[in-house]
Amino acid sequence: MKIALCLVLFCASILEVKSQIITDSVQVENHYRVFHFNKPTQATQNFDLVFVLHGSGGDGKGMMQPAAALQKNANQEHFLPVYPDGYKRYWNECRKKATSAANQEDINEQAFFKAMHQYFQQKYQVNKKYFFAIGLSGGGHMAYKLALTMPQQCKAICAVVANLPDQPNLDCVEAKVPVAVMIINGTNDAINPYNGGEMQVNGNSFGTVHSTDGSFEYWAKLAGYTGKPTEAAIPDPDKNNQQTITRYTYKQKNKPEVTLLKVTGGEHAFPKDVDGFIEAGQFFKRQK
Repeated sequence: MKIALCLVLFCASILEVKSQIITDSVQVENHYRVFHFNKPTQATQNFDLVFVLHGSGGDGKGMMQPAAALQKNANQEHFLPVYPDGYKRYWNECRKKATSAANQEDINEQAFFKAMHQYFQQKYQVNKKYFFAIGLSGGGHMAYKLALTMPQQCKAICAVVANLPDQPNLDCVEAKVPVAVMIINGTNDAINPYNGGEMQVNGNSFGTVHSTDGSFEYWAKLAGYTGKPTEAAIPDPDKNNQQTITRYTYKQKNKPEVTLLKVTGGEHAFPKDVDGFIEAGQFFKRQK
């Protein structure tokens, strides 16, 4: 009986270790910036760092449950997912009209991501050359900022329910270097208008953004693509959820891939018919 009890406790302790969440921070310009990650259960040398970016008002830990499938496959895919916290729950992204403290205090996000990249290089020997990022809503805007301003380190992003700010609302200096980009946007999004225009959140304007097609074309043209993308309908596993997804892709050898998942009927949330994190993970793998 004692042996059986010990085995149960031993197994429980293994499970606990496997799901141990580590919270740490780096100091960036007098601010301690916080991030979270699951303690790796195996060597992570040359693993690819994947930043998972929460939406406005959220936090890093809140993204762990939506990203569960990505986390589950992390060792197999040689990913190390990291869940940073925005500054006071927001990012200083590229929307000039954003009213958060992060924007108003002009928080140095690039320095934060560089510091995290160095942290994981030193402690876990991750890939030194580049990282990936997937973000939801405001996190999608932060992902755009990484691609716009840090293309040497940010190899690919996935922006979910986010369009690029248009020129009057753009508060970033564009490097104009091609980056692999996947966009996942819904046509019924009441916050991030699929066809572009003014963004409103709780009655507050966040300025104007490009359309989804315009955002898609920005990255495609930057990568040197011309003509029409390939088009394919994604299988619809649930005919009752009022959503269908079409994939549009530009992909050629020696060019970064640019892909759009158009979620017809999709709102300001992850799509229902696919796991956005699995799609992003597969997209990132294709860019290696």
